[in-house]
Amino acid sequence: MKPIARALADAARQLSETSDTARLDAELLMAEALHIDRDKLILSPPNSQVPKRFWKMVDRRMKGEPVAYITGRRAFWNIDLHVGPGVLVPRPDSEVLVASAIEHFDGSAGPRRILDLGTGPGTLLLAALDVWPNSTGVGIDVARRALSYASANARRLGFETRLKLKLGNWAEGVDEAFDLILCNPPYIAEGAELGAGVREYEPDEALFAGESGLEAYRVLAPQLPRLLNSRGLAAVEIGPEQASAVTALLARDGLEARVANDLADRPRAVLLTWN
Repeated sequence: MKPIARALADAARQLSETSDTARLDAELLMAEALHIDRDKLILSPPNSQVPKRFWKMVDRRMKGEPVAYITGRRAFWNIDLHVGPGVLVPRPDSEVLVASAIEHFDGSAGPRRILDLGTGPGTLLLAALDVWPNSTGVGIDVARRALSYASANARRLGFETRLKLKLGNWAEGVDEAFDLILCNPPYIAEGAELGAGVREYEPDEALFAGESGLEAYRVLAPQLPRLLNSRGLAAVEIGPEQASAVTALLARDGLEARVANDLADRPRAVLLTWN
């Protein structure tokens, strides 16, 4: 067996004790260690020695550190984002918000103005700007570190002239209406059980929202009606068990709500439009 293949098998076996995606983790870490992408690693693995830093990265992952923090990168929708400690790691579940927006604006020119509340490293806003090249947007976050990552990602993707980033608490002080509102708020209840490494490494302010996990939605509920244009869409991420509770909170002042499921067919977003 070639050294790279043997190392991948050994690493996956070790990581299986702490990760549900052990083989994928091993491949992502190896690709980073070799400075190649994962597709090349799988389709045409180099016949070379294993970089020493690969095993150091495996050790970090075994302690629960997110792969995205170790590699410094995370793919989301059709873009790659730079991420690190202090920002929420983008997750595939959130892609349902972008997919729902594409469905909503199908057959039109798309949203002209986009608002991303709790933008983190720019995940949702930058993905939307990539989908609609003529759109511009605003990203707001309470954390300066998150905004620094969002700014760097926007610059690297060539979107820096199409967006404005603001430090703030949700939409306080925003006096504009938008065609598309995207939001992945904290929605985990305090004390909830989480996957290995999440509580230990990712920022509390991006994860937890009070005893019920609903506090952020209560703050957002009175703000969304004034922010959404007449034919617009607000897509708000939720936890799988929160559909009824969040729908009841957000469907107000003439806004209608429906629930969209993620790829695992779990409720993952509340979609708001005017009736």
